[in-house]
Parts: sequence; structure tokens; C-alpha cells
Amino acid sequence: MNTRVNSIIRPAVTLFLIMTVLLGVVYPFAVTGLSQLLFHDQAAGSLVVVNGKAVGSRIIGQSFSEPKYFWSRPSATAPQPYNAIASSGSNLGPLNPALTDAVGTRIATLKAADPTNTLPVPVDLVTASASGLDPDISIAAARYQAARVARIRGLDPAAVRSLIDVHARGKLFGLVGEPRVNVLELNLALDALSIPNKQGTAGSPGA
Repeated sequence: MNTRVNSIIRPAVTLFLIMTVLLGVVYPFAVTGLSQLLFHDQAAGSLVVVNGKAVGSRIIGQSFSEPKYFWSRPSATAPQPYNAIASSGSNLGPLNPALTDAVGTRIATLKAADPTNTLPVPVDLVTASASGLDPDISIAAARYQAARVARIRGLDPAAVRSLIDVHARGKLFGLVGEPRVNVLELNLALDALSIPNKQGTAGSPGA
């Protein structure tokens, strides 16, 4: 009886140990090593480094609330915006009063920051995405903010619009998604372009 039991248990335990080593050690190390070798930037988090300091990631959004910066798409993650650990949308339906109130508040904030702007407010500036982590905004959303940013920084509006065009990216493979611009990269380029004004020289985003 013991011999029969051993003949069943021994191969099972052996297979378990082999698969543990292969899938729990060898495979993760192999995948990690290949990703670092072939896609080092992405594997490291697509970090944006300025003067030796990481100021953010190209693939995870962050908050910008000062009018001298382009603002990101709202985030509904908790307990703070753009929390990658809690990636999610608000899960509020289109008829939910809480969503209506949130959108109304965001529109009011945009209008208060730029009272003379008569352009329609792009939807991605007042609604959160399903992930809550979007690092990009639409070209329309960037252009909507261009006049405000230019005025506050004392820049030529045409220069700010040109900066948007330079950093704009088209659809993935020409088919997927929409034309967009990375907010962090745009704000970093904006800081490099800015001149001293009544508010002083702009500081680095994320500082």
C-alpha cells in the first residue's frame, strides 16, 4: 500500500517542485531580463527625468492645478488622483446627479481660470477616463488652454499653439485612438520655452 501511495505522491511532489522553479523563478527572471534588455524604458516605468530627478511617467498622468500649466484629464481614482494602485473610473452613470455636479464644477473651474475663453469645453477636460490614469489630452483640450497659458506666462499665443503641434501624436498605427498630446511632456517643454513674467519663472512640473 505504501509503495503504491509513494508511486503517486513522489511524481506529484517532483512535478510541483519543478513547476515552482520554472514558473516561479526561471520564467519571471527571464521575462524581467528580456524586458530590461529589449524595452528598458518601458520596463523601468517610462520615467521622465529632468536634471537627474524623476518628475513623472509618460504613461501615468499627474495633477496640474496652476493656471500657468496645461491641465490633465480629471482622475477619479482614490484616495488621490492618478493612483496607479487603484486604477478605475468613477462608475457613475450618465444620469447620476453626482456626475453632473462633478462635470459642472470642473467646467466652472476652467471658466474661472480663463473667463474670456468662448471655445466649447472639450469633454476630456471635464470627465475622467475608465482607468483614471490618462497621461494625454486631446489636441482640442490642449488648444482650449493655450490662450490662458500664454497670457499668464507672457508668451506669444502662436508660440504656445506651435508647441502643442510639435508634441502632438497621431493615432497608433494610423488606426487606433485619437490624436493627443502628453501633458507632462508638454508642460516640461513649456517651462523650457517660458520667459520671466509677473509670476516668476515657471518651476518644473511635479516639483
